[in-house]
Amino acid sequence: MKTDEHVTGLKGSGNRNLRIKERTDERTMKEIKDVERTDFLSRLPLPITAVSLSLASLGNLLEPYSEGIRLFCGGLAFVLLFAFFVKILRYPRLFKEDMKNPVMASVFCTFSMTIILLSAYIRPYLGPAAAVIWYFGIGLHTVLVLYFTWNFMRKPVFSRVYACYFIGYEGFVTASVTAEKFDALAVGQAAFWFGFCMLFVLIPFITYRYVTLPHVEDPAKPLFCIYTAPPGLCLTGYLHAFPEPSPVIAGFLTVLCLFMYTMVCSRLPGFLRLPFYPSYASFTFPFVISATGITLMGENLHKIGFPVFVLDLIGRVQTAAAVVLISYVLLRFILYTADYHGTHTSAAARRRAA
Repeated sequence: MKTDEHVTGLKGSGNRNLRIKERTDERTMKEIKDVERTDFLSRLPLPITAVSLSLASLGNLLEPYSEGIRLFCGGLAFVLLFAFFVKILRYPRLFKEDMKNPVMASVFCTFSMTIILLSAYIRPYLGPAAAVIWYFGIGLHTVLVLYFTWNFMRKPVFSRVYACYFIGYEGFVTASVTAEKFDALAVGQAAFWFGFCMLFVLIPFITYRYVTLPHVEDPAKPLFCIYTAPPGLCLTGYLHAFPEPSPVIAGFLTVLCLFMYTMVCSRLPGFLRLPFYPSYASFTFPFVISATGITLMGENLHKIGFPVFVLDLIGRVQTAAAVVLISYVLLRFILYTADYHGTHTSAAARRRAA
Protein backbone atom coordinates (compact mmCIF):
# COMPACT_ATOMS: atom_id res chain seq x y z
CA MET A 1 0.00 0.00 0.00
CA LYS A 2 1.32 3.40 -0.99
CA THR A 3 1.68 6.07 1.64
CA ASP A 4 1.19 9.80 1.34
CA GLU A 5 4.39 11.66 0.49
CA HIS A 6 3.91 13.95 3.53
CA VAL A 7 4.39 11.07 6.00
CA THR A 8 7.21 9.15 4.38
CA GLY A 9 9.82 11.10 6.35
CA LEU A 10 8.56 10.01 9.77
CA LYS A 11 11.16 8.30 11.93
CA GLY A 12 11.28 6.03 14.93
CA SER A 13 8.11 4.73 16.56
CA GLY A 14 5.87 6.97 14.47
CA ASN A 15 7.12 5.36 11.27
CA ARG A 16 6.84 1.92 12.84
CA ASN A 17 3.22 2.63 13.86
CA LEU A 18 2.45 3.76 10.33
CA ARG A 19 3.79 0.49 8.91
CA ILE A 20 1.71 -1.49 11.44
CA LYS A 21 -1.40 0.44 10.44
CA GLU A 22 -0.69 -0.19 6.75
CA ARG A 23 -0.29 -3.92 7.36
CA THR A 24 -3.53 -3.94 9.35
CA ASP A 25 -5.40 -2.09 6.61
CA GLU A 26 -3.99 -4.43 3.97
CA ARG A 27 -4.98 -7.47 6.03
CA THR A 28 -8.49 -6.08 6.57
CA MET A 29 -9.00 -5.42 2.86
CA LYS A 30 -7.66 -8.86 1.98
CA GLU A 31 -10.11 -10.43 4.41
CA ILE A 32 -12.96 -8.37 2.98
CA LYS A 33 -12.12 -9.43 -0.56
CA ASP A 34 -11.70 -13.03 0.59
CA VAL A 35 -15.12 -13.02 2.18
CA GLU A 36 -16.66 -11.51 -0.95
CA ARG A 37 -15.48 -14.54 -2.89
CA THR A 38 -16.84 -17.16 -0.54
CA ASP A 39 -19.94 -16.14 1.39
CA PHE A 40 -23.30 -15.97 -0.41
CA LEU A 41 -24.63 -13.07 1.65
CA SER A 42 -21.46 -11.02 1.51
CA ARG A 43 -21.31 -11.44 -2.27
CA LEU A 44 -24.71 -9.82 -2.64
CA PRO A 45 -23.84 -6.57 -4.49
CA LEU A 46 -25.16 -3.26 -3.23
CA PRO A 47 -26.93 -2.53 -6.55
CA ILE A 48 -29.34 -5.36 -5.72
CA THR A 49 -31.29 -2.58 -3.97
CA ALA A 50 -31.91 -1.04 -7.41
CA VAL A 51 -33.23 -4.39 -8.65
CA SER A 52 -35.51 -4.48 -5.62
CA LEU A 53 -36.77 -1.00 -6.49
CA SER A 54 -37.48 -2.07 -10.05
CA LEU A 55 -39.51 -5.07 -8.87
CA ALA A 56 -41.62 -2.89 -6.58
CA SER A 57 -42.23 -0.54 -9.53
CA LEU A 58 -42.93 -3.41 -11.91
CA GLY A 59 -45.60 -4.75 -9.57
CA ASN A 60 -47.41 -1.41 -9.73
CA LEU A 61 -47.09 -1.31 -13.51
CA LEU A 62 -48.53 -4.82 -13.89
CA GLU A 63 -51.34 -4.35 -11.35
CA PRO A 64 -54.01 -3.83 -14.06
CA TYR A 65 -53.12 -7.26 -15.44
CA SER A 66 -53.04 -9.19 -12.15
CA GLU A 67 -53.08 -8.31 -8.46
CA GLY A 68 -51.29 -11.60 -7.84
CA ILE A 69 -48.38 -10.58 -10.06
CA ARG A 70 -48.22 -7.24 -8.26
CA LEU A 71 -47.99 -8.94 -4.86
CA PHE A 72 -45.41 -11.41 -6.17
CA CYS A 73 -43.20 -8.59 -7.44
CA GLY A 74 -43.63 -6.67 -4.20
CA GLY A 75 -42.81 -9.74 -2.12
CA LEU A 76 -39.70 -10.47 -4.15
CA ALA A 77 -38.64 -6.82 -3.82
CA PHE A 78 -38.99 -7.10 -0.05
CA VAL A 79 -36.92 -10.32 0.07
CA LEU A 80 -34.05 -8.72 -1.86
CA LEU A 81 -34.17 -5.56 0.22
CA PHE A 82 -34.25 -7.49 3.48
CA ALA A 83 -31.37 -9.72 2.34
CA PHE A 84 -29.19 -6.69 1.74
CA PHE A 85 -30.23 -5.20 5.07
CA VAL A 86 -29.06 -8.42 6.76
CA LYS A 87 -25.79 -8.12 4.86
CA ILE A 88 -25.30 -4.62 6.28
CA LEU A 89 -25.78 -5.96 9.80
CA ARG A 90 -23.61 -9.03 9.21
CA TYR A 91 -20.77 -7.36 7.31
CA PRO A 92 -20.73 -3.65 8.19
CA ARG A 93 -17.16 -3.19 6.92
CA LEU A 94 -18.18 -4.25 3.44
CA PHE A 95 -20.99 -1.72 3.52
CA LYS A 96 -18.71 1.04 4.84
CA GLU A 97 -16.26 0.41 2.03
CA ASP A 98 -19.07 0.59 -0.53
CA MET A 99 -20.30 3.89 0.86
CA LYS A 100 -16.89 5.47 0.29
CA ASN A 101 -17.50 5.08 -3.44
CA PRO A 102 -19.70 7.82 -4.99
CA VAL A 103 -21.31 5.37 -7.42
CA MET A 104 -22.29 2.96 -4.67
CA ALA A 105 -23.40 5.76 -2.34
CA SER A 106 -25.68 7.16 -5.01
CA VAL A 107 -27.09 3.75 -5.91
CA PHE A 108 -27.81 2.99 -2.26
CA CYS A 109 -30.45 5.73 -2.33
CA THR A 110 -32.60 3.12 -4.09
CA PHE A 111 -32.80 1.38 -0.69
CA SER A 112 -34.94 4.17 0.77
CA MET A 113 -36.83 4.58 -2.50
CA THR A 114 -37.87 0.94 -2.28
CA ILE A 115 -39.07 1.42 1.29
CA ILE A 116 -41.24 4.32 0.11
CA LEU A 117 -42.82 2.20 -2.64
CA LEU A 118 -43.25 -0.93 -0.53
CA SER A 119 -45.00 1.03 2.21
CA ALA A 120 -47.89 1.50 -0.24
CA TYR A 121 -48.03 -2.27 -0.74
CA ILE A 122 -48.57 -2.90 2.97
CA ARG A 123 -50.97 -0.03 3.63
CA PRO A 124 -54.11 -2.23 3.27
CA TYR A 125 -52.70 -4.56 5.93
CA LEU A 126 -51.01 -2.19 8.39
CA GLY A 127 -53.11 0.94 8.02
CA PRO A 128 -51.58 3.97 9.83
CA ALA A 129 -48.40 2.01 10.59
CA ALA A 130 -47.67 1.95 6.86
CA ALA A 131 -47.71 5.75 6.84
CA VAL A 132 -45.04 5.72 9.56
CA ILE A 133 -42.89 3.51 7.34
CA TRP A 134 -43.55 5.82 4.39
CA TYR A 135 -42.38 8.88 6.30
CA PHE A 136 -39.43 6.90 7.63
CA GLY A 137 -38.44 6.07 4.05
CA ILE A 138 -38.58 9.74 3.10
CA GLY A 139 -36.50 10.67 6.15
CA LEU A 140 -33.92 7.98 5.41
CA HIS A 141 -33.73 9.12 1.80
CA THR A 142 -33.08 12.67 2.98
CA VAL A 143 -30.22 11.46 5.19
CA LEU A 144 -28.69 9.45 2.33
CA VAL A 145 -28.90 12.41 -0.07
CA LEU A 146 -27.30 14.71 2.50
CA TYR A 147 -24.50 12.15 3.00
CA PHE A 148 -23.94 11.91 -0.74
CA THR A 149 -24.02 15.68 -1.21
CA TRP A 150 -21.62 16.38 1.63
CA ASN A 151 -19.09 13.74 0.62
CA PHE A 152 -19.22 13.83 -3.17
CA MET A 153 -20.93 16.96 -4.47
CA ARG A 154 -19.13 19.74 -2.62
CA LYS A 155 -16.04 19.23 -4.75
CA PRO A 156 -17.10 16.83 -7.49
CA VAL A 157 -14.47 14.92 -9.42
CA PHE A 158 -15.90 14.90 -12.94
CA SER A 159 -14.12 11.72 -13.93
CA ARG A 160 -16.21 9.96 -11.27
CA VAL A 161 -19.52 11.58 -12.19
CA TYR A 162 -22.00 9.23 -13.86
CA ALA A 163 -25.73 9.14 -14.55
CA CYS A 164 -26.25 7.48 -11.17
CA TYR A 165 -25.81 10.96 -9.67
CA PHE A 166 -29.46 11.49 -10.63
CA ILE A 167 -30.69 8.84 -8.23
CA GLY A 168 -30.68 10.53 -4.86
CA TYR A 169 -32.10 13.89 -5.92
CA GLU A 170 -34.72 12.52 -8.28
CA GLY A 171 -35.52 9.70 -5.88
CA PHE A 172 -37.65 12.02 -3.74
CA VAL A 173 -40.28 11.80 -6.47
CA THR A 174 -41.12 8.25 -5.34
CA ALA A 175 -42.99 10.08 -2.56
CA SER A 176 -45.07 11.74 -5.29
CA VAL A 177 -45.89 8.35 -6.78
CA THR A 178 -47.26 7.02 -3.48
CA ALA A 179 -48.53 10.19 -1.76
CA GLU A 180 -52.16 9.64 -2.72
CA LYS A 181 -52.12 6.32 -0.83
CA PHE A 182 -51.39 8.20 2.39
CA ASP A 183 -53.55 11.29 1.81
CA ALA A 184 -50.37 13.36 1.65
CA LEU A 185 -50.65 15.03 -1.74
CA ALA A 186 -48.96 18.18 -0.40
CA VAL A 187 -45.87 16.13 0.44
CA GLY A 188 -45.98 14.42 -2.94
CA GLN A 189 -46.35 17.70 -4.77
CA ALA A 190 -43.43 19.26 -2.90
CA ALA A 191 -41.30 16.20 -3.71
CA PHE A 192 -42.24 16.49 -7.37
CA TRP A 193 -41.29 20.16 -7.63
CA PHE A 194 -37.92 19.41 -6.05
CA GLY A 195 -37.23 16.58 -8.49
CA PHE A 196 -38.55 18.58 -11.44
CA CYS A 197 -36.31 21.55 -10.67
CA MET A 198 -33.31 19.28 -10.14
CA LEU A 199 -33.76 17.97 -13.68
CA PHE A 200 -32.60 21.33 -15.01
CA VAL A 201 -29.55 21.24 -12.73
CA LEU A 202 -28.48 17.63 -13.08
CA ILE A 203 -29.00 17.03 -16.80
CA PRO A 204 -26.47 19.73 -17.83
CA PHE A 205 -24.12 18.80 -14.97
CA ILE A 206 -24.00 15.07 -15.79
CA THR A 207 -24.09 15.58 -19.55
CA TYR A 208 -21.09 17.92 -19.29
CA ARG A 209 -19.11 15.02 -17.83
CA TYR A 210 -20.07 12.60 -20.62
CA VAL A 211 -19.31 15.18 -23.32
CA THR A 212 -15.98 16.42 -21.97
CA LEU A 213 -14.79 13.06 -20.62
CA PRO A 214 -16.35 10.52 -23.00
CA HIS A 215 -14.16 7.61 -21.90
CA VAL A 216 -15.98 5.38 -19.41
CA GLU A 217 -14.66 2.11 -17.99
CA ASP A 218 -16.69 -0.97 -18.89
CA PRO A 219 -18.11 -1.57 -15.38
CA ALA A 220 -19.60 1.94 -15.36
CA LYS A 221 -20.97 2.00 -18.91
CA PRO A 222 -24.42 0.56 -18.06
CA LEU A 223 -24.99 3.48 -15.68
CA PHE A 224 -25.75 5.59 -18.76
CA CYS A 225 -29.18 3.89 -18.87
CA ILE A 226 -30.18 5.83 -15.75
CA TYR A 227 -30.64 8.87 -17.98
CA THR A 228 -34.15 7.68 -18.84
CA ALA A 229 -35.27 7.33 -15.20
CA PRO A 230 -35.61 11.00 -14.07
CA PRO A 231 -38.16 12.14 -16.68
CA GLY A 232 -40.06 8.86 -16.36
CA LEU A 233 -40.19 9.14 -12.58
CA CYS A 234 -41.15 12.81 -12.70
CA LEU A 235 -43.93 12.08 -15.19
CA THR A 236 -45.25 9.24 -13.05
CA GLY A 237 -45.06 11.27 -9.87
CA TYR A 238 -46.68 14.29 -11.48
CA LEU A 239 -49.67 12.36 -12.80
CA HIS A 240 -50.16 10.69 -9.40
CA ALA A 241 -49.71 13.73 -7.16
CA PHE A 242 -51.68 16.34 -9.14
CA PRO A 243 -55.40 15.68 -9.64
CA GLU A 244 -55.50 18.20 -12.51
CA PRO A 245 -52.12 18.01 -14.23
CA SER A 246 -50.98 20.76 -16.54
CA PRO A 247 -50.90 19.62 -20.20
CA VAL A 248 -47.75 21.69 -20.70
CA ILE A 249 -45.76 20.04 -17.89
CA ALA A 250 -47.11 16.58 -18.64
CA GLY A 251 -46.40 17.00 -22.35
CA PHE A 252 -42.89 18.28 -21.72
CA LEU A 253 -42.07 15.34 -19.44
CA THR A 254 -43.57 12.88 -21.94
CA VAL A 255 -41.43 14.20 -24.78
CA LEU A 256 -38.32 14.26 -22.57
CA CYS A 257 -39.04 10.72 -21.36
CA LEU A 258 -39.41 9.39 -24.91
CA PHE A 259 -36.27 11.21 -26.04
CA MET A 260 -34.17 9.86 -23.15
CA TYR A 261 -35.60 6.37 -23.61
CA THR A 262 -34.73 6.38 -27.31
CA MET A 263 -31.23 7.67 -26.61
CA VAL A 264 -30.62 4.95 -24.03
CA CYS A 265 -32.08 2.18 -26.20
CA SER A 266 -29.72 3.15 -29.03
CA ARG A 267 -26.80 2.18 -26.77
CA LEU A 268 -28.43 -0.69 -24.89
CA PRO A 269 -27.30 -3.51 -27.26
CA GLY A 270 -23.67 -2.54 -26.72
CA PHE A 271 -24.12 -2.49 -22.95
CA LEU A 272 -25.76 -5.92 -22.97
CA ARG A 273 -22.72 -7.36 -24.75
CA LEU A 274 -20.51 -6.39 -21.80
CA PRO A 275 -19.58 -9.01 -19.19
CA PHE A 276 -21.79 -9.01 -16.11
CA TYR A 277 -21.20 -6.20 -13.66
CA PRO A 278 -23.42 -5.15 -10.73
CA SER A 279 -24.10 -2.01 -12.78
CA TYR A 280 -26.43 -4.23 -14.82
CA ALA A 281 -28.98 -3.03 -12.26
CA SER A 282 -29.18 0.09 -14.45
CA PHE A 283 -31.17 -2.01 -16.94
CA THR A 284 -34.08 -2.32 -14.52
CA PHE A 285 -35.73 0.67 -12.82
CA PRO A 286 -35.10 3.24 -15.58
CA PHE A 287 -36.98 1.07 -18.07
CA VAL A 288 -39.89 0.15 -15.84
CA ILE A 289 -40.47 3.71 -14.61
CA SER A 290 -40.36 5.02 -18.19
CA ALA A 291 -42.98 2.44 -19.15
CA THR A 292 -45.07 3.47 -16.14
CA GLY A 293 -44.93 7.16 -17.02
CA ILE A 294 -45.87 6.64 -20.68
CA THR A 295 -48.67 4.22 -19.75
CA LEU A 296 -50.12 6.67 -17.22
CA MET A 297 -49.92 9.49 -19.74
CA GLY A 298 -51.85 7.39 -22.24
CA GLU A 299 -54.52 6.62 -19.64
CA ASN A 300 -54.86 10.30 -18.75
CA LEU A 301 -55.29 11.25 -22.40
CA HIS A 302 -58.08 8.69 -22.68
CA LYS A 303 -59.80 10.20 -19.63
CA ILE A 304 -59.89 13.68 -21.17
CA GLY A 305 -61.17 12.33 -24.46
CA PHE A 306 -57.99 12.73 -26.45
CA PRO A 307 -56.59 9.22 -26.92
CA VAL A 308 -53.21 8.80 -28.59
CA PHE A 309 -53.08 5.15 -29.60
CA VAL A 310 -49.43 5.33 -30.63
CA LEU A 311 -48.59 6.28 -27.04
CA ASP A 312 -50.61 3.30 -25.79
CA LEU A 313 -48.64 1.02 -28.08
CA ILE A 314 -45.33 2.49 -26.94
CA GLY A 315 -46.36 1.93 -23.33
CA ARG A 316 -47.13 -1.75 -23.99
CA VAL A 317 -43.83 -2.28 -25.79
CA GLN A 318 -41.95 -0.57 -22.96
CA THR A 319 -43.78 -2.72 -20.41
CA ALA A 320 -42.78 -5.91 -22.21
CA ALA A 321 -39.17 -4.68 -22.48
CA ALA A 322 -39.10 -3.88 -18.76
CA VAL A 323 -40.35 -7.36 -17.84
CA VAL A 324 -37.71 -9.01 -20.02
CA LEU A 325 -34.85 -6.82 -18.79
CA ILE A 326 -35.72 -7.13 -15.10
CA SER A 327 -36.08 -10.91 -15.38
CA TYR A 328 -32.75 -11.18 -17.18
CA VAL A 329 -30.89 -8.94 -14.75
CA LEU A 330 -32.38 -10.68 -11.71
CA LEU A 331 -31.20 -14.03 -13.07
CA ARG A 332 -27.70 -12.66 -13.69
CA PHE A 333 -27.54 -11.29 -10.15
CA ILE A 334 -28.60 -14.64 -8.71
CA LEU A 335 -25.97 -16.49 -10.74
CA TYR A 336 -23.31 -13.96 -9.78
CA THR A 337 -24.11 -14.09 -6.07
CA ALA A 338 -24.28 -17.89 -6.03
CA ASP A 339 -20.94 -18.27 -7.82
CA TYR A 340 -18.76 -19.45 -4.92
CA HIS A 341 -14.97 -19.54 -5.08
CA GLY A 342 -12.38 -20.48 -2.52
CA THR A 343 -14.75 -22.03 0.00
CA HIS A 344 -11.78 -22.98 2.17
CA THR A 345 -11.87 -19.55 3.83
CA SER A 346 -12.24 -19.86 7.57
CA ALA A 347 -15.16 -18.61 9.60
CA ALA A 348 -12.65 -16.60 11.64
CA ALA A 349 -11.70 -14.60 8.54
CA ARG A 350 -15.36 -13.83 7.90
CA ARG A 351 -15.81 -12.66 11.49
CA ARG A 352 -12.80 -10.34 11.20
CA ALA A 353 -14.19 -8.84 7.98
CA ALA A 354 -17.48 -8.24 9.74
